[in-house]
Amino acid sequence: MYEPIVGLEIHVQLKTKTKMFCGCPAHETAVAPNTNVCPICMGHPGTLPVPNEQAIRSGVLVGLALNCEIAPVSKFDRKNYFYPDLPKSYQISQYDLPIASKGFLEIDVPLGRSSTGEPGAEEPRRRIRVGITRAHLEEDAAKNIHDASGKTYVDFNRAGTPLIEIVTEPDMRSPAEAKAFLTELRLIMRYLGVSDADMEKGHLRCDANISLRERDPVSGEVVGALFNPKTELKNINSFRHVERALEYEIQRQTRLWQEGNPPSVSTTRGWNDAKQITEEQRTKEGAEDYRYFPEPDISPLELTDLAEELRGRLPELPAARRRRFIEEYHLKPEDARVICEDLASANFIENVFSELQSWLNTLPELDGAEEAVWAREKAKLAKLVAGWFINKLGGLLAERGIDLRTISAKGGSASGGKIDAENFAEFIMLIATNKLSSSAGLTVLNAMLDDGSDPSHVMEDKKLGRMADEGELAEIVERVIAHHPEEVARYKAGKKELLQFFVGMVMKETEGSADAALTRNILLVKLEA
Repeated sequence: MYEPIVGLEIHVQLKTKTKMFCGCPAHETAVAPNTNVCPICMGHPGTLPVPNEQAIRSGVLVGLALNCEIAPVSKFDRKNYFYPDLPKSYQISQYDLPIASKGFLEIDVPLGRSSTGEPGAEEPRRRIRVGITRAHLEEDAAKNIHDASGKTYVDFNRAGTPLIEIVTEPDMRSPAEAKAFLTELRLIMRYLGVSDADMEKGHLRCDANISLRERDPVSGEVVGALFNPKTELKNINSFRHVERALEYEIQRQTRLWQEGNPPSVSTTRGWNDAKQITEEQRTKEGAEDYRYFPEPDISPLELTDLAEELRGRLPELPAARRRRFIEEYHLKPEDARVICEDLASANFIENVFSELQSWLNTLPELDGAEEAVWAREKAKLAKLVAGWFINKLGGLLAERGIDLRTISAKGGSASGGKIDAENFAEFIMLIATNKLSSSAGLTVLNAMLDDGSDPSHVMEDKKLGRMADEGELAEIVERVIAHHPEEVARYKAGKKELLQFFVGMVMKETEGSADAALTRNILLVKLEA
């Protein structure tokens, strides 16, 4: 049995206004090539780099969020290599005194197949702890652009952009675990506000290191070396590609082991998405190949006071927020996960539940009620909130091509619609108190998106409220029965499932305002008479 050993090296582009060591704008999009440059980031003789304070603060925040030890003293180093995208012929990075080290991140892993697909392979792990070897700051390289003729151009706008490189321990055992780690890391970066971490835009880039080792299928003990020569996978620009590249490499290396020819040296391979294969690039460099030495133009960083300051400002992170939403608001774990995947959604729902709690406190039937009753009411509300927010409102936003941030912002969307936490909570209250039916609820939500109307006003203006007059409902039921004599005869002949047909016809007649349970009871009385 062969066990995959996976570690990741992730570069996260920090969201700062200026570059790592100069005052040039750090954003390369929507500008002409080689315009966001200056003598410092182009490496002209006689220029001196000045570290970006915001990048340093962001780096410390990332280290704290990953449970790392923040170095009391950290320094920058020169990493020497000669590529056309590196204007100085060296990169200012960190080597032996990184800003953070010795951390960890615990993550949940979605259920999936076993790591290798072999008979007897272990079941997937549901929760893993991934060690963080180090997190260090450095500057980004320029971007190489290859044209159809084979020529290569270099755009230096990106050169010098602040990065934090996060290196994990080889603690992952499957492509699914690697993907889960990256997904959670991206979310942490967004919650911290240090990066948009959009992999397809290059804000987050990942190299994956993978090797195999043999385990005894009976005892589970490692056979031979604990770690074997690894393969570093590059050119991976999406989470899906990370998973596919690792899956391919597991299959390729498994074949080599079965043939008695396992990898003997560490190599670098690129992911070719068009062919869905990895391709060898070169033998992997070691630290000695880069000839690191301390950057002489930048003083060491003293970080103790800064770490203590930022420790108190660390926001609630995704995992903690998911747990709290489950415990405090009684959301189902899957609903909490979906909501907390987006910071704006999590903040919106937090405010919705705050409004609903105020409403619950006003209900006389809950005054002095025992804790179990409160929990039951909160669970009902949680189910309504999650269902209407994730499925109904989410679907309407997708249809219209608009975003929650737009409709919940002051003034609403460009088309005039506005749904904030307060009126969404009011909408949920109408559903929860049976003043508004589910079918009518969609009409109300659409109207709110159209012009920002208050849900109560929409319900009253469009006469969508539940019918409170039982006598009026009975008259409508009689009218529906009278208009469908054939269906009545079939029902009386034993086709009892037609009851739902009559409920539907009454709902259509009342535009969804009839109470379904009451309608059903009246129909049963009339049809069984």
